[in-house]
Amino acid sequence: MSDVERVVPARRLRGSIRVPGDKSASHRALMISALARGESTVTGLSEGGDVAATSAILVQLGAERADDDGLVMIRGPEEGLRAASAPLDCGNSGTSMRLLCGLVSSIPGTHHLIGDESLSKRPMDRVATPLGLMGVEVLGRGAALMPPLVIEAPGQLHAIDYRVPVASAQVKSAILLAGLFADGPTGVSEDVRTRTTTEDMLRAAGVDVQSRDVGGGRGVTLLPGRPRRHDWFIPGDPSQAAFFAVLGAIHADATLEVLSLDASPERVGFVQVLERMDADVRLVDHGQIHALRSRSSVLEATEIYAREIPSVDEVPVLTVAACAATGISAFRGMGELRVKESDRFEGSIALARNLGCEAWSDRDDFFVDGLGSASRFADFTVAPTLDHRMVMASAVAGCAGNGCTIEGALTVSTSYPHFFRDLALLR
Repeated sequence: MSDVERVVPARRLRGSIRVPGDKSASHRALMISALARGESTVTGLSEGGDVAATSAILVQLGAERADDDGLVMIRGPEEGLRAASAPLDCGNSGTSMRLLCGLVSSIPGTHHLIGDESLSKRPMDRVATPLGLMGVEVLGRGAALMPPLVIEAPGQLHAIDYRVPVASAQVKSAILLAGLFADGPTGVSEDVRTRTTTEDMLRAAGVDVQSRDVGGGRGVTLLPGRPRRHDWFIPGDPSQAAFFAVLGAIHADATLEVLSLDASPERVGFVQVLERMDADVRLVDHGQIHALRSRSSVLEATEIYAREIPSVDEVPVLTVAACAATGISAFRGMGELRVKESDRFEGSIALARNLGCEAWSDRDDFFVDGLGSASRFADFTVAPTLDHRMVMASAVAGCAGNGCTIEGALTVSTSYPHFFRDLALLR
């Protein structure tokens, strides 16, 4: 695949695909396995560059990895992980860096965490603050503590009870991973419920984790203890499925299905948003996994709140859905988009304008006046620097509309290396 991708309109879309293994679960399966004693296995691990960065770092810290026909084996050292002499390169992955801040906090010594140009502009102060309360020193650039980071881990961590000021599963996870080796119970409370991947997976690995819903939020309490080895199965990533859900809904002649997905409530808020827009999109329950089906629809505008999709990862592609809808869609409380791999707040507005829509903002809200049909989208050229989700959202718009040219298309390799192949298979 070239780094410049020309996406041509598709006359018709049919078929079923499997998206990569859930990126969130993949990171955590590797980390929990490396912290455990003995050999764990992972089936369905994401093949993206972000997860590969986490894997390489864990090997630097003393874990062993072996691959056998899709099965990944991770062996945690008997004596536990150790500090590495070389910098830990997280590439483009904010998840890797934030979670590893928590993980290395329990490993005595000095740790250097670095990333690419995009990651080096992302704030890490939200992780550094609670870790500082636990006795860890985190140094970075400026008040927002942007990478590269230097982490001084003391060897003994203090247990804390911490309220996360801005909803973030990554911050919660970093605290819980550090809390595994604290001197007492660690508590984390959040006003908006975020994905429970870390709590669920730690519990599966034998860690004592208790969760309780409080209003619209949640409290989590973890008792210290080393995880046990576990055999992990990673379902498909719902955040990747969102691109095909929108594509099926806005294309004039489409019937699509995404197989074998995680459908935890905090992960599939985009489905409820699309249903409100009158999209023919539904989850089909197959026990512990789900399928997602999407068919051509006529969409109406709606209001979309950040609390419905706490990670806000699906907002760029939902912006494309809003462009195909009739009426003005409002995206409320979306300030968190500004500190993603790129400024997705301005990027989403720019994408809507590229498609021919009027779009504007008011503080942390933005608005899109839809065209009523993807057939009215303009052909456009975009260069969404180092941001895989902006690349894929642009491709969805071009495929359902009148085409587009994407510069920097190889960025999809961080999370979905075969995205353009799968898109072509559906034609």
